Amino acid sequence: MTAASRQLPLALEHRPALGRSAFLVSPSNAAAVAAMDGWRDWPDRRMALVGPARSGKTHLAHVWMQEAGAECVAAATLDDATAARLAAHGRVVVEDADRLDSLEPGLRRDAERALFHLWNLAASGVCWLLVTGREAPGRWSFATPDLSSRLSALPVVRLAPPDDTLLSSVLVKLFADRQLQVGPDVIQYLARRIERSFAAAGHAVEALDRLSLARKRPVTRVLAADALAQAAAAGETE
Repeated sequence: MTAASRQLPLALEHRPALGRSAFLVSPSNAAAVAAMDGWRDWPDRRMALVGPARSGKTHLAHVWMQEAGAECVAAATLDDATAARLAAHGRVVVEDADRLDSLEPGLRRDAERALFHLWNLAASGVCWLLVTGREAPGRWSFATPDLSSRLSALPVVRLAPPDDTLLSSVLVKLFADRQLQVGPDVIQYLARRIERSFAAAGHAVEALDRLSLARKRPVTRVLAADALAQAAAAGETE
């Protein structure tokens, strides 16, 4: 265990993990976690989980999957047969439901019809339905008007930008996932200088990993400064 892991509230793992023990709870995401824990009380058995890219949606959805015994599917792969199978399973996660507008018309029509079917089955008590996206469902684009109006009425739980403790802890986890040992000075340096988002944390750790390998040097605060300077010079703002 490194000095950083002793000082930050995180049990480190050496590969990406999507279990409950690896999901870090702080004031910025506590409401979302509580909503997932209270899934049996969701209105009409339906909920939308939203947040920006790499905000923890997939991780939290997988926590719910494990605890509720749910099955997960990408919205873009939905069709009638898949919807029927998922509904029979009883608990369903549909990820990236906000991206159906990127599909070609035939696939989009099939996916939207299947999602509409899952919506109705949840309302009738056949299954529980969790959908994820980057923004609230009212901002999602659908070719099916009835689906758009219904999903706009979904109860929504949002993942907020990480606070200081959560951002620092995520940095520690990301380094540990890559089996990189870093000191608390590196974590504090990065947390104070990167954008307050999980995406920015991921980019910073990836850049430092590459630079560490290229220079064959351990990750230090000096190396972190060089990595951020290189990213700034390349116009990488995240």
